[in-house]
Amino acid sequence: MQKVHIHKNKVNSIERKHPWVFSGAIISETDEIKDGDVVTVYDHKDRFLARGHFQHATISVRILTFEDQEIDQDFFNARIQNAVDLRTKLNLISKKSNICRLVHGEGDSLPGLIVDFYNGTAVIQCHSIGMYNSVELIAEALKQALGKELKAIYSKSSDTLPQRAEGKDTYLFGTCETPHVALEYGVKLQIDWINGQKTGFFIDQRENRFLLGKYAQGKKVLNTFCYSGGFSLLALQEGADLVHSLDSSKKAIALTDANIELNNFGSKHKSIVADAMEYMKELEEDYDIIVLDPPAFAKHREKRHKAIQGYKRLNAHAIRQIKPGGIIFTFSCSQVVDKYLFTNTIIAAAIEAGRNVRILEQLHQPADHPINAFHPEGEYLKGLVLQVD
Repeated sequence: MQKVHIHKNKVNSIERKHPWVFSGAIISETDEIKDGDVVTVYDHKDRFLARGHFQHATISVRILTFEDQEIDQDFFNARIQNAVDLRTKLNLISKKSNICRLVHGEGDSLPGLIVDFYNGTAVIQCHSIGMYNSVELIAEALKQALGKELKAIYSKSSDTLPQRAEGKDTYLFGTCETPHVALEYGVKLQIDWINGQKTGFFIDQRENRFLLGKYAQGKKVLNTFCYSGGFSLLALQEGADLVHSLDSSKKAIALTDANIELNNFGSKHKSIVADAMEYMKELEEDYDIIVLDPPAFAKHREKRHKAIQGYKRLNAHAIRQIKPGGIIFTFSCSQVVDKYLFTNTIIAAAIEAGRNVRILEQLHQPADHPINAFHPEGEYLKGLVLQVD
């Protein structure tokens, strides 16, 4: 097993259980270490610290364990069983809902690994070469943990691995036709993990979609950046009078329309293909509720200022346009924009729009997207429910 040694001034973060080792912290030679190798991490005095997957990148080691244990089938069996047990205790797989995240990277002490579950199919997405090299072990662990609940396993990592790595998307166990119908709080959704974004759906907004439903009865709703229409569907199920779903992607609108038809919600729904930023400048309808759920405006710290300006403009348009007493659900999934900065940006948007705004609720990612207490970077989804006077 390969070794890496850490600078004496960089040991503290590892001792505090942070699961990342950055390249600048390593003092030993790494030229002979291959991407994906399991390495043992030592301090400058050759004292054991941790073990994890190595990659020639800014994050050089993703730590899997702070104990001196083998990274083998037994290791993955235990970690994945622990993750599945948590979701079982939370009753996240039931008759009304059979969509959930089974493994959430650092939050489940498996950095670099995402596993989403859609009505019998587990979709694996690896964000490190080490995890991708371990997919057979992961698949076996999922079989053991899920038993008869599991019908198929699909590996989808070609878009999430570094370009130098060759990731093949394929079934590792069973097969399943796509799009595949799954349930979220009784709403039917067509999930396509082969052709869709991410693993096929954005599970992290589940509880926030459910919350929107509570606000939506008898209301007129605009759902921007709608993708496959999740917020629209929950609003309609809970009695919204009218829902407009907007996205700049015709493919996304096609997904939304298919889900609307699947649930027989067509009479109260309209789809709009448009740029949300431009559309929000001058709305043709008086909406009671507006949902702003854009993709990440910044994935790197150097893009943060531009992202903040984007969030400010978008929210200022919505605050300016919504009817008096209206509700705005606004979100950011940009990891480099923390919840305090996001809130301050929304306040700045309200000042620019010249209207009084109250924060009714503060939103975040659900329990199947847990945050490792030693890895604050894992808190990426921020949201606010606003009332505009």
